[in-house]
Amino acid sequence: MALVEVNDLKTHFFTREGVVQAVDGISFALEKGKTLGIVGESGCGKSVTALSIMGLIPKPPAKIVGGEVLFDGKDLTKLSEHEMQHIRGNEVAMIFQDPMTSLNPTLKIGTQITETILAHRDVSKQQARKRAVELLQEVGIPRAAERLDDYPHRFSGGMRQRVMIAIALSCSPRLLIADEPTTALDVTIQAQILDLLDQLRQEHDMAMILITHDMGVVAETADDVIIMYAGQIVEQASGYELFDNPEHPYTEALLGALPQLEGDEREIREGRLTAIPGRPPDLVNPPEACRFAARCPYSDSGDNCSTVEPQLREIRPGHWVRTAHPASERSGERQTVNA
Repeated sequence: MALVEVNDLKTHFFTREGVVQAVDGISFALEKGKTLGIVGESGCGKSVTALSIMGLIPKPPAKIVGGEVLFDGKDLTKLSEHEMQHIRGNEVAMIFQDPMTSLNPTLKIGTQITETILAHRDVSKQQARKRAVELLQEVGIPRAAERLDDYPHRFSGGMRQRVMIAIALSCSPRLLIADEPTTALDVTIQAQILDLLDQLRQEHDMAMILITHDMGVVAETADDVIIMYAGQIVEQASGYELFDNPEHPYTEALLGALPQLEGDEREIREGRLTAIPGRPPDLVNPPEACRFAARCPYSDSGDNCSTVEPQLREIRPGHWVRTAHPASERSGERQTVNA
């Protein structure tokens, strides 16, 4: 049985300009001990999906207007805020994008870790502080006992992210949501943070949702991958299957934007990354048909891309795609998406 099941989730924002369909009918399941990667451009609905699961969407203007989020069989969308407080940070935890804005600059690190422990566990302050030291050691912060009394500005970006991970793990959650956990970190630190998250997932046997705009981040981390575009899932498969056989033109374009590290230095220096022309649709008035049609190199080929909405369909066992032009059904060679 899946630990987490999201079924036809719809989260809308009610604004003066109209109703923004930020998340529009997405579904997925995640088992204990597995990692799900959610990938897409900024504004595609990744973070809103995570906040909907956590019950942290701003109300108003946001509202879950349809679907359900089942955690261990319990629908989180039906719980009151008081009930969610017992689950949030305890059973389900989240690492936010920017640790500098997520951590309180006026409170010591030790205080910020222990307050979560004290809120969900019946322990003394001394026991909570001891647990905080253990957590900092677990995430690789040296001189952990001393660093508890430091303020966030005394830590580097990578160390602040490790503190955020320690806070998220403080009550041993069963589901960890990491929302762009490597944003603003250099490549070396990114790799360390990703390795740390994967190691902790295995040690604690957690389920993890890893949200990112970078296909490279999930390439070696995620068991399954969801590609989101304009509030919808456009492709879903296991990590190996998706990277070996991308089917949706958008997925191909995202992979085409990754730097190619093969070849000699001259080839790398002169190679150009591909870009996706145009921009995502307005989610106040999204297209009635394929939302990627205006940017797709395969649209307008006589199959009503601009008038018929493609449905998410299974083209191979476990591989789902929402397009009239999956790569396996195209004739001829794949085209390159150019700017």
